[in-house]
Amino acid sequence: MPTVLRVGAYRLFYYAGDRDEPPHIHVERDDKIAKFWLDPVRLQSSEGFNRIEISKIHKIINENHSKLLEAWNEYFSS
Repeated sequence: MPTVLRVGAYRLFYYAGDRDEPPHIHVERDDKIAKFWLDPVRLQSSEGFNRIEISKIHKIINENHSKLLEAWNEYFSS
């Protein structure tokens, strides 16, 4: 599970087995987890996060979108 970015209490990562899916990022904090598609950025699933946190995470992903997409492409292009 390569970690791409840490912002505060949030860890943004993907699973090595995610290759066959469209670009996306998983976000976790404590026992909560969410999955966001990256193109376009949108929530795919969430377990435990409330709407306020989802909005905050969405903003973090938008602010770091190019870095996240670049990391995805770099990791899965090999």
